[in-house]
Amino acid sequence: MAKTADYNLGEFTFPRGWLMVARASEVGATPSAIRMFGRDMVVYRGQSGRLVLLDAYCPHMQAHFAAEQTSGAAAHRVEGDSIRCPYHSWRFGPDGKCDHIPYHDGVIPPAAKVHAWRVEERFGCVFAWHDPEDGEPDHALPDLPEWDDPLWICDDYDDLGTLEVHPQEILDNLVDTRHFGPIHGQRVAYFDSVFDGVIGRQLSGGGHETMTSDDGVLDVDAFYTGPGILIARYSGETDAVQIICHTPKEDGVTQIWHGIATRARNVPPAAEDLALRDAYHQAGLAAFSQDFAIWASKGPAFSILRLPADGPFHRGRAWYRQFYNPRVRAVDYQAKANGIHHTQGMTPAPSLAAAE
Repeated sequence: MAKTADYNLGEFTFPRGWLMVARASEVGATPSAIRMFGRDMVVYRGQSGRLVLLDAYCPHMQAHFAAEQTSGAAAHRVEGDSIRCPYHSWRFGPDGKCDHIPYHDGVIPPAAKVHAWRVEERFGCVFAWHDPEDGEPDHALPDLPEWDDPLWICDDYDDLGTLEVHPQEILDNLVDTRHFGPIHGQRVAYFDSVFDGVIGRQLSGGGHETMTSDDGVLDVDAFYTGPGILIARYSGETDAVQIICHTPKEDGVTQIWHGIATRARNVPPAAEDLALRDAYHQAGLAAFSQDFAIWASKGPAFSILRLPADGPFHRGRAWYRQFYNPRVRAVDYQAKANGIHHTQGMTPAPSLAAAE
C-alpha cells in the first residue's frame, strides 16, 4: 500500500482541508463510530440538532463513546448536545471538555477532554475541518445552490466504500487529458486546467459514451475546493451536477462517496424528470466506476513519465502539495500551479479562448 511519504508530498500524513466524514442522512441521536485520518471518532446530533464530532475514546479509561450499551442508561447517552461515556457516565460537551462526573463533586481534571472537530453540514454531507497544525479554516466550503433549488432533483449519496489507493492517484484525474477516450469513451473536443489558490479546475467538453447520445456534446466544469471535494457541472442535453468526495481513512486508504443532481424540465418535477435523474445517476456512477477499476488495479505512480500532450500532471501535483505542508508554505506551491494550462494538441476551452 503506497503512503503519503512515498509520494514525497510534504510534512503531513493527511491533508489540511474540509473533508467529508459521513452522509448527513446517517447521523442521528444515536452515536455512530467512524474512522477517518487514521483516528477513531464518534458523530451524533445533539438534541438541538447540532452536529458533533469528537475523538472516540474517553480519557478516563479509554472506553469508546459509541460502544454498545444494553442497560437503560443507553437511552440517555446524548444529553442536550453532550454525550455520556457508556462506561462510567462521564459527560462531554460538544467542545470536547468533560462537564459532569456523576459521582464526583470536585474540580474536573483539565485532562478530561477529547479533541472536538469543527464540522459543517452542506448539501447532504458532513464535512470536518482537518488541520495537522490545528488552525482555523483557511478556505470555505464550496457553494452548491442547486442542492436547495426546487427545480433540481437531488438524492442521497452512494457510499462507494474504500480503495487501497492514495488520494494522489485520484487527484491526478483532474489534469489527465488523455484517459477520457480509453476509459470513458469520450471524444474530447477541448480541455484546459486552471489553478487558483485552493481551487483546481478542469474545463473539458466532447461526446461521452455513458452520459450523452451519439451526437451529444457534454460540457464539463469540474473543480476541487481543497484536497477532497469535487463538484462537476455538466451542460448539454440536460444540466447535471456530480459531487465526488474522497477522504483518507488511513494513510493509503481512501473513502469515496458519489452523488448527482439534475435540473427538472417540469415544474413541479414530473415522473419523467425523476426517471431522467435516475438515468443520469446510473450513467454518472458507471462513468466513475470506470476510473475505480483502474485505481483498484494500478500500481502507485510515484513519478509520471509525462509527455506534454498528457496534461499538466506536474502542475496538479504541485497544487496538491499545498495541503500536505504548513500553511505558510501554501503560497509557494500555489505559485508553481496557478494559472491556465493548455494541453499540447488540444483545443482551448471556449470560455478561456474568448477571454484571451
